[in-house]
Amino acid sequence: MSTSENLPEIDEGLYSRQLYVLGYEAMQKMATAAVLVSGMKGLGVEIAKNIILAGVKSVTVHDQHEAQWSDLSSQFYLSEDDVGQNRAVVSQHRLKELNCYVPVLPYTEALSEHFLSAFQVVVLTNSPLEEQLRISDFCHTNDICFVLADTKGLAGQLFCDFGERFVVYDASEAEPVSAAIQHITQGNPGVLTVACEDKQGQGHQFENGDWVTFREVEGMTELNTLEPRPIHVAGQCSLEIGDTSSFSPYKSGGIISQVKMPQQHSFDSLRVSMRSPKIKTPDAGNMSRYHTLHVAFWALHLFQSKMKRMPRPRNQADGEEMVKLAQTLPTAQEPLAEDLVRTFAYGCTGDLNPITAFFGAVAAHEVLKAASGKFTPLNQWMYFDAYECLPEEEHGVFLTEEYCAPHGSRYDGQIAIFGADFQEQLGKQKYFVVGAGAIGCELLKNLAMIGLATCEGGNITVTDMDKIEYSNLNRQFLFRPQDVSKWKSEVAAAAIKLMNPNVHVTAEQNQVGSDTECYYGDEFFLGLDGVATALDSLQARAYVGKQCTKYLKPLLDSGTEGTKGHVQVLVPFVTEAYGHAEDRDEENYPLCTMRYFPTAIQHTLQWAQKQFEDLFMTTAETVNKFLQDPSFSETQEAEALLEMVRASLQEKPHSWGDCVAWARRLWERLFSHDIQQLRHNFPPDHKTISGLPFWSRSKRCPEKLDFNFSNTTHRTFLLAASHLFAQMHRLNVSESDAATSQILLDLCLLPFQPRNGVHIPATDEEMQRSQGCRDEKRLAKLRQDLARLRRELERQDSLISSRMEPIHFEKDDDSNSHLDFIVMAANLRAENYGIPPADKLQAKRIVGRIVPAIATTTAAVAGLVCLELYKLVWGHRSLGSYRSTFLWLSEPFLNRCQPHSPQPTYKGHQKTWSCWERIEVPGVDDKGEEITLKGLCDHLQTEHSLELRMLLYGKAIIYARFWPEEKREKQLSNRLTELVCAAAERVSKDCRLLVFEVVCENEEEDAHLPPVHVQLHPMKGKNE
Repeated sequence: MSTSENLPEIDEGLYSRQLYVLGYEAMQKMATAAVLVSGMKGLGVEIAKNIILAGVKSVTVHDQHEAQWSDLSSQFYLSEDDVGQNRAVVSQHRLKELNCYVPVLPYTEALSEHFLSAFQVVVLTNSPLEEQLRISDFCHTNDICFVLADTKGLAGQLFCDFGERFVVYDASEAEPVSAAIQHITQGNPGVLTVACEDKQGQGHQFENGDWVTFREVEGMTELNTLEPRPIHVAGQCSLEIGDTSSFSPYKSGGIISQVKMPQQHSFDSLRVSMRSPKIKTPDAGNMSRYHTLHVAFWALHLFQSKMKRMPRPRNQADGEEMVKLAQTLPTAQEPLAEDLVRTFAYGCTGDLNPITAFFGAVAAHEVLKAASGKFTPLNQWMYFDAYECLPEEEHGVFLTEEYCAPHGSRYDGQIAIFGADFQEQLGKQKYFVVGAGAIGCELLKNLAMIGLATCEGGNITVTDMDKIEYSNLNRQFLFRPQDVSKWKSEVAAAAIKLMNPNVHVTAEQNQVGSDTECYYGDEFFLGLDGVATALDSLQARAYVGKQCTKYLKPLLDSGTEGTKGHVQVLVPFVTEAYGHAEDRDEENYPLCTMRYFPTAIQHTLQWAQKQFEDLFMTTAETVNKFLQDPSFSETQEAEALLEMVRASLQEKPHSWGDCVAWARRLWERLFSHDIQQLRHNFPPDHKTISGLPFWSRSKRCPEKLDFNFSNTTHRTFLLAASHLFAQMHRLNVSESDAATSQILLDLCLLPFQPRNGVHIPATDEEMQRSQGCRDEKRLAKLRQDLARLRRELERQDSLISSRMEPIHFEKDDDSNSHLDFIVMAANLRAENYGIPPADKLQAKRIVGRIVPAIATTTAAVAGLVCLELYKLVWGHRSLGSYRSTFLWLSEPFLNRCQPHSPQPTYKGHQKTWSCWERIEVPGVDDKGEEITLKGLCDHLQTEHSLELRMLLYGKAIIYARFWPEEKREKQLSNRLTELVCAAAERVSKDCRLLVFEVVCENEEEDAHLPPVHVQLHPMKGKNE
């Protein structure tokens, strides 16, 4: 690897989301690694695609073979016209477009040792065992990281050998933890107690073996200068920290912080590991299964060597031969599951895009670990299978050799596993894909490759309201630089049409929500076979989940954050429905902690963002309301807002000098005077009512700062605040350092004078109590002043010219001073309190609420989604066939479990119903006329023994037993759509479904009956 002095620069605009996953240093190391990927079938091209997007130094793609029809099942950069051409050469032309920083080279000769020696990482796919062993031995001897990946049908294997002395510099994705110290004993071992009150009794977050450092410890000051040392968890709030018997007695204060230490890993070569494999799995109960798969892959190599071909799909003789070969191999004391070997043999000729997508992502992430030293590498084998995707016995489908024989089709790799009839079923599907971002791009590619919606009647509708941005190109691989500012859905749809010209796809730019039910209403949802979400917003996903429950449509939901991902499949009457969720807000800290007693940079960043919003957004919006509404000051009860208006109107700047003076006074108030006032209220030796030191545990006594224009942080804050103040007042200004310096020299600031009677709350409870207090005299004075100011503005005809420009925080424009203000304010505040500062990248992630993202995780998740899609197309009804999946590629960790079954949601009439249940009522009578409310009541009484007490459509009451008889009778005679229109909303002419809530007579008090679904025929020629 290169030394740190000549590590390459990283394009933060392109890699912004990935930088939050890997970090700058790891990405710089990664950008020095040359990678070889051998085998350009579906798996190889997936691996190459992911590592090119990630930004390694270079990628060489190798293959000596020509493209075949069966390759088109999973190789998305091969077309029908490419059959007969070298796979590496064709793939290179497309792969090189993915990332302008990563050269992609083709290689079509045999892999010699001289050629291999030029790479830091070598990846083999689709290679014979003899070649795997030869290249593995060479790489192991020469400290070249070696990755072996292979997929056969519905199963896959992954092996890593990074040498005998591989160093991991950062093993975990988690941020280092820290805690305030409450006490430390003298002893061997010394026991440290952390202050746990801010964790609501959850205790510390340290783990056994963590390495830590100490700072700001008083009394036992020897700890402050120690090198990192390991700890042992002694209890929920206590840690053993080693020998402290010779140290000075502990007095107070201090912070304990985790330090990430390098870890050395030792790997066996493939030759050694084959006979005694170390298999990574969170489920020890499946270890025997994975050992059988290990033997099955090995036996396949023997079969190919002996028979000079692959086993034929569903051929029983070949299956038995595979079992015999497997029985000759060592099984590491694990029993051989012969039926599993047969199942493997029957489908191993197949080539499935979802499997290659998943394994290609996991293998690529291991390559990134090898290239960067970031995260824990696989130790050393991983096996995976999805044989639950095969038809259930209840389907009565018997897969035969004839049924799965090749057809000379691009889907032969898939037909070999599922048969030709299933391929036709896939082609007729109608699916709704919501979102064309990172997961959406991968998902659409997979759907095109498996042949979804390629037959008459099939269609994929994809919607995304966003346009392509430069930073999207790092993860959303269907987009190119020339596509920036184009609609995501349109570009993605066109891209998958190039991969599979037969796919029927409709691109739209609508947000999915209650406002667009005119597009995605009854007709649309009832015509679907299923929905797949690829959304960041939990609120939007919850809406889609609610609609899928309403229309009884299966939902494939997935999401990622950094190297974590999940997949959830929701199947009507089989699994639970999508749970209710809200968008994740930024983490909000206790107001008192944020405003007066911060202990972490997150606290000061949130404080700084609040300052930005109050100073430059809320102020302007409030002033504008005052200027527009003459009664504003009389109706407004908040003193702070009225004070804000008065100060803003009195401080209106007329020049750059006025803006600089305002910013300088702001600096003095925030980082000097406010701190001195806090220390005046609570001096360093202040005691609580119980006699304990006030400044201890989680409260840090701050120090005031002295302004220095030569200090970069001070200067950047001042200039950013000046520019924002000028912009808010719609003032065009020009600045120069010389002019600014002179303004500051001429400015006379009043010294700090402590104010007696100022109440500073010490707890959140105190703060809440004080917020309810109001000074009526002061409020009256403020209103008088504002009335006078308004009269003056009216007299000067300045009401319009005094309007201000509210500034809304925008994280992605580095030239607008927004982030400069927030980062500098947070770091100055951190300096007040002795908190380590944040860099701009860290601050941008926190205040911009940026979700870390990397292409490997999204690709893995999209592959797993399509495995669940296979089951939906088969029509699986067994809960045990489906899988909810959680993965964490940094560990690596994969957990697949059975989804939850539907739980009772409704009750009444002496029974319970699940969330999928509903009371269905025909919306037309025998004459083809729409039913009246009386017809609905009669149906409920006759068919379900339910006597209606109240009927609701949304929040509108359509019928109530307590109404006067005349009103009830009138309602009963009206048609349902007329009642809905009168009480709630117009009914679309295409409406096919009305959903009502009912309350019935003679039910328990806590009864909650299922909704009533009235099925209407589409109404013709009327809009009501």
